Amino acid sequence: MKSSMLPMLCLPMILAAATAAPGDDVRITWHGQSFFEVVSAKGTRVVFDPHGIENFGKTSVNADLVLLSHPHTDHTRVDVLANAGKFEVVRGWKDQQESAQRVAFNPVDQAFKDVRITSVPSFHDDQNGLRRGINTIWILEVDGLRIAHLGDLGHVLTKAQTRQLRDIDVLMIPVGGVYTINGSDAREVARQVNPRRLILPMHHGTKGYEDLLPVDEFIDEQPQGSVERVKDNTLTVSTKTPPAWRVRLLDHEPAKKP
Repeated sequence: MKSSMLPMLCLPMILAAATAAPGDDVRITWHGQSFFEVVSAKGTRVVFDPHGIENFGKTSVNADLVLLSHPHTDHTRVDVLANAGKFEVVRGWKDQQESAQRVAFNPVDQAFKDVRITSVPSFHDDQNGLRRGINTIWILEVDGLRIAHLGDLGHVLTKAQTRQLRDIDVLMIPVGGVYTINGSDAREVARQVNPRRLILPMHHGTKGYEDLLPVDEFIDEQPQGSVERVKDNTLTVSTKTPPAWRVRLLDHEPAKKP
């Protein structure tokens, strides 16, 4: 996985996140790997870790805000987005001046339109970044929900990270091993976070893309009846979604209409 350094665009500081109306629907779409698109009730489009992996097919995605977890090219392909030049990009890292090969965490706690974003530093491996570098966990607050995208997390969470990930409603978690936590470690991380509504596995092998392990190990030993396979790449969630430990396995392709 090669590094790709992208320019940091300015994130507006003066826009405060609006108070959410209870029950407003948030639309979440998975485009394979760690590429998620979240659309607020007011239409603000937040994209996480866009990729250009051909196995997942091409899709037309617009964005207002793009959040990048770490500088690897399967998570930083902002060029695949349809509305080039019309979105803000926020990276979880910043350049280290003394070495082009080293990066440091970029602390973020800011509002953008009707959403708020917070960064939580972590690592891409279980050796404090010595093998694969740093990773940023993103927390997105939108329409009364707290959504966590774990990027390419490579370790179980520390106590400090777990505290920062309190009251999460939707957890986007890598489960495919190889470059991230595997299924069994992902189960432990899910227990640490204990999201209130939904768990969305990501960064795992799928039909047509077998570079990573499948989701099987993660869903093994999950509570009976808590796992649902969805034949679509999109779902909606709101504060009215009943609190429950539920794993939703999204397809990376949209459902075919009759």
